Amino acid sequence: MFLGVDGGGTKTAFCLVDQDGTVAGRARTAGSYYFSQASEGIGIVERALRQGVEAVCAEAGIEPSGIAYAFFGLPGYGEAPGDLPVLDAAPRAVLGHDRYTCDNDTVCGWAGSLGAADGINVLSGTGSMTYGERSGRGVRVGGWGELFGDEGSAYWIAVRGLNAFTRMSDGRLPEGPLAGVLRRHLSLTSDLTVIDVVFNRWRGDRGEIAALSRRVVEAAGLGDACAAAILAEAGRELALLVDTTRERLGFEPGEPVPVSYSGGTFTAEAVLEAFTRELKSLHAGYELRRPLYEPVVGAALYAAKLAGTPLDRAALDRLLTAGQGEGA
Repeated sequence: MFLGVDGGGTKTAFCLVDQDGTVAGRARTAGSYYFSQASEGIGIVERALRQGVEAVCAEAGIEPSGIAYAFFGLPGYGEAPGDLPVLDAAPRAVLGHDRYTCDNDTVCGWAGSLGAADGINVLSGTGSMTYGERSGRGVRVGGWGELFGDEGSAYWIAVRGLNAFTRMSDGRLPEGPLAGVLRRHLSLTSDLTVIDVVFNRWRGDRGEIAALSRRVVEAAGLGDACAAAILAEAGRELALLVDTTRERLGFEPGEPVPVSYSGGTFTAEAVLEAFTRELKSLHAGYELRRPLYEPVVGAALYAAKLAGTPLDRAALDRLLTAGQGEGA
């Protein structure tokens, strides 16, 4: 039995897959991103992992000792070297054994979307980054955090939407549908109340802010030019992440470059369309593919690969036909 764990800013997903490609259990707990000013610190990681492992093992009817190998994709992993000993030790405290590997959560997106094969995955959820592999070498691009990075992410889109709202309120921009959408969604008694909502009530919570990206998408659908421009720029930024990853991985001219995507931002058609257009304009060798499996299933597949017992084609096909692919 192989355990995949896909950590994130707002949730942490768990999935157990056996060698035959059958999903034996799933679970979900709170987010495991501990850098957020609204979080309780690094201690939230072990707590989220413990709750999730207990739940997924209970569903599968096994003990943690029955897990052959596990892969933990953790947000923030590798970004604070001093924290690595704590992050690396957390799964051991939960599992009771050392048959696991930890890495950044973006590896889950790559492993799921491309079935752990060579190519590049771009992740855009609460944050954004790419991870790609070619001939056994991995490269990450982006993922610098919400304060000065994460271009094209839900948080990035939401902050630009809030900025446009403030400009509309002041009169620095012509008012469009975005203003009304945010006023209604946030139940603002006055426009300045947005400060109270975001900084006081939400305490700047990363997930709460990122969720406002949906309102930007809604406003764009209502014809708001500023919202539409934000979504188009997000698509271009995500394509740039991919193109930089391709260059750093050393793909040869004319060599096909499989590309896929994961994360909730891509459910916005305007973002996916802008991303696709920009990608095609940057390099002729890109082969854009719909994600094969969701990231947490990819994490389980990667665990099997790291254990030296990757799932065979029949098992991979069984996962797809059983409805465990991306979006299932």
